[in-house]
Amino acid sequence: MIAFTAAEIAEITNGRLDADPGVTPQSVVTDSRDAIPGALYVAKPGEHADGHDFVAAAFNQGAVLALAERPVAGPDGVDYPAVLVQDAVLAMGALAAEAVRRLRAARAAAGETLTVVGITGSAGKTTTKDLLAGILTTQGNTVAPQGSYNGEVGVPLTVFRATPETRYLVIEMGATGIGHIRYLADMVKPDIGVVLCVGTAHAGEFGGVENIVLAKGELVEALTASGTAILNLDDDRVAGMQPRTVATVLGFSAEDRPEAAVRAVNPDTNAFGHPEFDLVLPGADLTGAETGLHVSSGLIGAHHTGNLLAAAAAAHAAGVAGEAIVASLNAQTPASRWRMERTERADGVTVINDAYNANPESMRAALRTLADLGRGRRTWAVLGAMLELGPDSIREHTAVGTQVVRLNISRLVVVGREARALYVSAVQEGSWGDECVFVETAEDAYSLLEAELEPGDLVLFKSSNSVGLRHLGDRIALPPQSTEPAEERSELL
Repeated sequence: MIAFTAAEIAEITNGRLDADPGVTPQSVVTDSRDAIPGALYVAKPGEHADGHDFVAAAFNQGAVLALAERPVAGPDGVDYPAVLVQDAVLAMGALAAEAVRRLRAARAAAGETLTVVGITGSAGKTTTKDLLAGILTTQGNTVAPQGSYNGEVGVPLTVFRATPETRYLVIEMGATGIGHIRYLADMVKPDIGVVLCVGTAHAGEFGGVENIVLAKGELVEALTASGTAILNLDDDRVAGMQPRTVATVLGFSAEDRPEAAVRAVNPDTNAFGHPEFDLVLPGADLTGAETGLHVSSGLIGAHHTGNLLAAAAAAHAAGVAGEAIVASLNAQTPASRWRMERTERADGVTVINDAYNANPESMRAALRTLADLGRGRRTWAVLGAMLELGPDSIREHTAVGTQVVRLNISRLVVVGREARALYVSAVQEGSWGDECVFVETAEDAYSLLEAELEPGDLVLFKSSNSVGLRHLGDRIALPPQSTEPAEERSELL
């Protein structure tokens, strides 16, 4: 990370210094369990816990300074060394903004550059981030978020991992309201901004889809005239953001729109559900297979074509050659857990765990993939609620239940009362008896699946994160004697 003395941290954050001014932390953490010798511990209030309660634990693990909102006394009655601020999270953001400024200056002094890429969208952010980071890593030192660190805490933590040797800094940007992405963009000042799609995820929090459009477009508004806006021209709401930026617009399309400079020609999925297409990049007079750039991805589902194109477009904007882009995309497999994660059990049951998150768009995409892969097999859709949809919740769950039946999914298991409208609509569409089952809890679903899954079955798990069906998917996918992979730790906001 870029090193700051305690005195500099106090100045940057407008804080009160209650420590040796020369103390220089070597890392930044917000979880006391992650503290290592030389760490700066940010004691932020959280939804479920107050970081100030863990200051002692952080110092016991080697922290040398706290960024806190109030003093915390040690066992000897003396306050732990700290910079005291009004808002620890905003102070983190101010420190991260200065870190980016110093990173650029350090790179410029060495005759080199730092390229910052911001990625947002209602779905696909983490997958696109992983793909792009995979490409850029082949070109130079690259820092990208761990897991889905994409908010006012996660973005600074990503920035703090960068060093003067960092060539590319990839930032995932999430939001639950207008102004959130503007705040993050002002912090990191992206050179390239990617907007994937505008869906109905978090519509309840935003107050409607129109506000989501306003919020996601804040990323391209933050770009300068020397920047590049990567826009999904297959999404009318995203395509409509073009007048909102002074940056060069580079559009991409999975539907071979001629106005898109980056597009997929002859898109398809193979027998394993992996997307394939011929990639067209700017400057190519050739089209289709003539380009010689054929993408054959290790991801699962046709819906990932758009994510692959977005990563390719951003990499092209960053100066990566087409051959290097395709070579990296073809070599990559899913890098983050619970995103169309496929497990083949020894007994012939196939599990697809896509339950890290869910919204109407990603739910429909996952179900289409299940239907495509399940030809000639018995298919199961184990579905939980899509949360934060506001007044559209019943309508959207009803639409998913109808889709399950029309896709001829063999068995539907709906888990939890928040998703009951999905079950009701499937029954009304003509699915009844043991074809469609409603259960109250994930434990009930586990008992049902353990009793009824047969060799050759293909089962999909999909729900919003807090519903927890990803854990049910792990239980079904992994033999009882196996140790479950550790869950990635999500940031506490």
